[in-house]
Amino acid sequence: MSKKTQPTFRFAPSPTGHLHIGGARTAIFNWLLAKKAGGRFLLRIEDTDRNRSTKESVDQILTSLNWLGLDWDEPPVYQSKQAGLHSQIAMKLLADGKAYRCFCTRETLQEKRVQAEKEKGAFLYDRVCRDLTSEQIEERLKMKYPFVIRLKVNTGQTLIHDIIRGDVTINHAELDDFVILRSDGSPVYQLAVVVDDHQMGITHVIRGEDHLSNT
Repeated sequence: MSKKTQPTFRFAPSPTGHLHIGGARTAIFNWLLAKKAGGRFLLRIEDTDRNRSTKESVDQILTSLNWLGLDWDEPPVYQSKQAGLHSQIAMKLLADGKAYRCFCTRETLQEKRVQAEKEKGAFLYDRVCRDLTSEQIEERLKMKYPFVIRLKVNTGQTLIHDIIRGDVTINHAELDDFVILRSDGSPVYQLAVVVDDHQMGITHVIRGEDHLSNT
């Protein structure tokens, strides 16, 4: 069985602390399912949170997984080393018109968030920067205004086939034009995880149900 057709599972912890019981359970599930399916079990260290990720946490996670008797079929992938690829994909989405620069400040966004809370509603970015003209964008770039890159979420629905839950429909009206690249050039989780899963050939993602919306 070639790698392209082989079932491939992964465990992708963030090294911001010790491996907790929920993470250990997820790792065991993925490892067992990979063995049962005759597939591969891969490990990815999601260390893109520069402020919280530590080498000590990485070492502790690796030690804990070894203690559990888990092994992986390829050397661990460190997400931080994929930063160039993540940025490249974000720039391509931008060039293809599938993403846009957002120059809104944290203060402005916080004011809108507070207002949404007062109105008892969920805060969703109002997409004000999505409609900026090319001239307005160039002017802001010349002024060196900091910006993030947001994904354009179009109207409609997305149907996800989940092995356990069955068909799950996500209404795009409930989704934000979420950030995929921070102002410092680092990727946000939703971008990095998709790019890395694709590159690693992941075929099955076994995680907590709280991550279903991230799909």
